[in-house]
Amino acid sequence: MHSFLSTSIGDVFVGKSSVLIDLAHFLSENYSNSAKIVLVDSNTIAHCFPILAEAIPELKEVELIEVEPGEGSKDLEICAHIWQTLSELNIDRHAVIINLGGGVVTDLGGFVAAIYKRGVDCINVPTSLLAQVDASVGSKNGIDFMGFKNQLGAFTPPKGVFVCIDFLRTLDKRQFISGMAEVFKHGLIADSAYFNEVVAQLNDIDFEKVVFKSIAIKHQIVTNDPFEKGERKKLNFGHTAGHAIESLSLEKGVELLHGEAIAIGMLIEIELSLLKGLFSVQQQKEVYSLYQSFFPLFAIKESDIEAIIQRSKQDKKNRGEVFQFTLLESIGKAIINQEISNKEYYQAIINYNNQLTL
Repeated sequence: MHSFLSTSIGDVFVGKSSVLIDLAHFLSENYSNSAKIVLVDSNTIAHCFPILAEAIPELKEVELIEVEPGEGSKDLEICAHIWQTLSELNIDRHAVIINLGGGVVTDLGGFVAAIYKRGVDCINVPTSLLAQVDASVGSKNGIDFMGFKNQLGAFTPPKGVFVCIDFLRTLDKRQFISGMAEVFKHGLIADSAYFNEVVAQLNDIDFEKVVFKSIAIKHQIVTNDPFEKGERKKLNFGHTAGHAIESLSLEKGVELLHGEAIAIGMLIEIELSLLKGLFSVQQQKEVYSLYQSFFPLFAIKESDIEAIIQRSKQDKKNRGEVFQFTLLESIGKAIINQEISNKEYYQAIINYNNQLTL
């Protein structure tokens, strides 16, 4: 299978090693005389860049900029270091930055490219499951600031996204499982049949098919609402609570992957859906059973609940002091702009904790 999507938010190629040949043609057609910079982390420079350079020999001599893996690299100081490097290399506005990595690299690289000299082109070559199904597509980029997740960012589409399924072989099990959080999310918010199909095939997933389907779901939503004025808010299911948990964990020095935090966030927001009378207990139990068998869930200390609530006040969907959550009416159907009080949010986290002990 070799699939291609073309929309107003850029071209997306999905497949195995042949996708890298598409990238070679894309670079030749659009950037033959342009400087090329590849942004990597210490994992992708070791495991993925050699594969990329073997497929596209001209990239063997490009400038590589390396950052540390993990959320800590989505930082203004790291951006300044990259901009300084680009300036010292005399990189002009006709250059292209190739972001070779997971969600951190594609978020960071997109933001760096959007700001440098008022914008240079970038291409995403996502290497993690999470980045392939979610982070690398949709035109969002950003970095963390003052301890708040994605506080600075922009809507700037990459010129192309080249999803090589073969890169998934470089992931460890934990990173792989983390990426499944976004796969499940796409089914929960938009397609119950897809959700059920993935759950039924957990022991033998066709990842090329799954990645393409998840991207197609996100593409459709983003094409309808590129700047998150309405429908695109569905994609934030699990992220209001999840981002707050992720930020607090980072501050406490606890290593928590994005997908792990979002999985917890989704369960908390399912509890909110129950409190609002939107979601059924039967479907709640179905999702909990799946997530408890799949993700490293943990109870939230009661002493941390208020800190999570305070961090959630920075969520970009909110209006003033009012929380606006994306909740679920059923598996496959999300509803946006649901107003939630502090008291309801606190109770939902308590209810989540209680479910873990059942």
